[in-house]
Amino acid sequence: MHRVKSLPEDLLLRYRDWKEHRFPSDRDLFRKLAIEGQNPDTMVIACCDSRVGVNTIFGQRAGELFVHRNIANLVPPYVQDGRYQATAAAIEFAVLHLQVAHLVVMGHSGCGGVRGCLEMCQGTGDVFTRPDSFMGPWLDLLRPAHDRIVGVTDPAALPTAMEKEAVQLSLENLMGYPFVAEAVDADRLTLHGLWVDLAEMEMEAFDGRIRHFVPS
Repeated sequence: MHRVKSLPEDLLLRYRDWKEHRFPSDRDLFRKLAIEGQNPDTMVIACCDSRVGVNTIFGQRAGELFVHRNIANLVPPYVQDGRYQATAAAIEFAVLHLQVAHLVVMGHSGCGGVRGCLEMCQGTGDVFTRPDSFMGPWLDLLRPAHDRIVGVTDPAALPTAMEKEAVQLSLENLMGYPFVAEAVDADRLTLHGLWVDLAEMEMEAFDGRIRHFVPS
């Protein structure tokens, strides 16, 4: 463990500044959360991308959102294989234990994971097809989304089309989880799909009735 180092100085400075100037006004909130536990109303499945500021976008305070991040904001199909299933475990915890009322899948523009899957599907993503790659098998989950955008002929439009299909695919996979489907059918849970343009911070919501994204 001797290779574990102290935090970078800039992070420490930011923490100390936050603790001194911003924490005091929220002290009661943090103490309440520490004692009573969390009770968020919404779970958000977002990308690991550092540009996707989930709490910033929604203006949420601590304790109000249950956030799970992974590469390309993917929900894998429901599989009970006894192996490590971080995303499935987070969804189970949110739905069965926290009993959230809303579950949001949030995609975004310029997603590197989506671009990686596009490269794999186009035969140029060699780095992801190595036997020792963790990302390759994960991004394989997106191949069905790629199959759906075969009608998109403009290369410049492919990433955005794929990003939005990824959100739809994840929403479909969510309904394959028995406890999610049961909660949705009982009107205890609603599913939502979003896509965010990072440059303009414009947000589009998936409308399941027309299977299309519309401005929010």
